[in-house]
This record gives sequence, C-alpha cells and structure tokens, in this order.
Amino acid sequence: MTKADVAVVLALFAAFVSALGNVVRQRSAQEVTDQNVGHVELFCLSVRDVRWWLGAGGAIANYALQAAALALGSVVLVTALQVTALLFALPVYARMTRRRVTRWEWTWAVLLAGALAVLVAVGDPDAGEARGSVQSWIVVALIMGPALVFCVLGARIWSGWFAAMLLAVVAGSSLALFAVLTKAVVDAAAAGFWSLLHTPEFYFWVPAALLGMIFQQSSFRAGSLTASLPTSVVAKPVVGSILGIAVLGETLHTGGPRKFVLLAGVILVFIATVALARDEAATMSTGAAEQTGEEALRRRRRGRTAAAKPSSRMLRLSGRQRRTSGISDRLSPSPDGPREGDATTAPQLS
Repeated sequence: MTKADVAVVLALFAAFVSALGNVVRQRSAQEVTDQNVGHVELFCLSVRDVRWWLGAGGAIANYALQAAALALGSVVLVTALQVTALLFALPVYARMTRRRVTRWEWTWAVLLAGALAVLVAVGDPDAGEARGSVQSWIVVALIMGPALVFCVLGARIWSGWFAAMLLAVVAGSSLALFAVLTKAVVDAAAAGFWSLLHTPEFYFWVPAALLGMIFQQSSFRAGSLTASLPTSVVAKPVVGSILGIAVLGETLHTGGPRKFVLLAGVILVFIATVALARDEAATMSTGAAEQTGEEALRRRRRGRTAAAKPSSRMLRLSGRQRRTSGISDRLSPSPDGPREGDATTAPQLS
C-alpha cells in the first residue's frame, strides 16, 4: 500500500469513531439542560455529563487518527473523507433516538458523500508544505474572523435548523483550521520537543480544537444531528481545502473538463447539505404537530369522561341529600292523617 492508501484507511477509521462521538455528544447536548444557556455555559454543563466524555473520547481518537493520516496524505484528502462520518452516524442516531431514517435522508447523505468523493478523485490533490507563511495566516485571520463572528451573531437572530447550520459552519471551520495546524505541529514534533515549543502554530492548535468542540456542541443543541452534522462535515473539507491551497500550497488538478465536474460536485454538496437540514426541520415540525394533535385528542377524551362521570364529591352530596330527604319524609306528618301501622299513632279515646 502506498502512503496515500494508508492515509485513506486512517481517515475512514477517524470518520467512524467521529460518528460515534458525534451521536453521543448530540444526545448529551439535547438533554443536559432544559434552560437557554450560552455557548460556553453549555460546554461547561456538558463537561459534567458522562455521555459527553464518552463522545469526547471518540473525538480525541478521531483527532489522533487524523494526525496520523495527515502525516501521510494531504489536508484535502483527509478532511474530505471525514464526510463519511455522516453515513456512519445516521444508523447509530436512528438507533439511539428510535427514529427511522427516511429514504430522502439516506439519499441526500449518499449524494453528499459521493459528491465529496468525486471532488477528491477528480481534483487529485497533491500535498504541499507542512507550514505556511506569516503573511498568508494574516490574510486568513482577516477573512475567517469576521465571517465566523457573523455566523455566531446570525445564530442568535435565527433559530431552528438555520441556527444549527450557522453554528456548524463555525465548528467545521475551526476544526478545519485545527487540521491544517496539525500538519505543522506534527512536523515540528518530529524535530523534538523544543522545536515544538518554538512553533507558533502550536499555540493556536489547542484553542482551535476547543473552539470547534464548543460550537459543535452548540450546533448539536440548536437542532438535530441531520441539521448540524452535514454542515459541519462539509465545512471541514471545504475550509480545509481552501486553507490547504492558500496557506500550504496544495494543488487541485482542474485542467480540461475537470473544472466543470468539480463545480458540479460543489453545487451538489451545497444542495445536499441544505436538503438534509430542511428535511429534518420538516420532520420535526410534522412530529410536533402530530404530538400536539394527540395531546389535544387526549384532553378532549378526558373532558368527555369527566363530563359523563360524576365526581366523588357530587356522589357524596347526592347520598347526603337522599338520606336527608328520607328522614324528612318520616318526620313530617302526612296530610291524610297518620298512616296505618305508624309507631307514632296516638290511642283513641272511648
């Protein structure tokens, strides 16, 4: 096997453990609290949840396998294969939530994974340098910074699946940045510990991962897995590819008709991502409407039962009224005189 083949295997294993971790952390984010909390507060609450640590274990294993894959392959290749995490996550998510994955969800998920696979195969990315120049990183900061801030502010304005997508963009972009920085960190670590400490990328490496985990947890809480995970797994290869090409000098082969295939793949990726999120929103709305209808029907049935069946208080009052009426009938004199056999009949005088 070539280095690229080993990188593919490692990246697929990374996607599998990432899928397990994502599903567990999504359930933790949905159930850890019923109150509206901020991003950092949600993350702090999640850290206290055992389920989050199980999911974090999957994320750490994912990062370790990604680092090993990045040592052998390009950023574009490794991050693009992370989209297969969606295909692994769907059946696990359906099992945990006891919710059937619809045919359209499977269709869009397969199309999404297939489109990214086409982008990798057709683009045939070549690995570039391990580290980028300071000037290129300054340009990245000036562009990515305001864009991610806009997504965070937009998630405060909008809600539902759109907010989940915006937060997932922040999470995926941060994790893509982490992947690019990982390449520099791995290269510096190979030269020794002191070389690692003198590497500027090392000091942005952990914060990028932490930022990605915080906003990924927030995106999991803002919507369901199919509303947040597709956007996150797409943002990682897209942003990672842009950073790999702009910062590290990686290249995509776009000569001849390949450029049209790549353009069609990008469009299909975007359509499939939005379709997955909107399909989940429609499913949630339908489920909520059905649940509301069932609750209304149960309330009407309870109302009819309560109207048809007298309460215990009414039964007690009716019993008392009947007993009081019987005593009054015995004590009151009859208008026709004493009844025959009445114990209170007076003796007749001769």
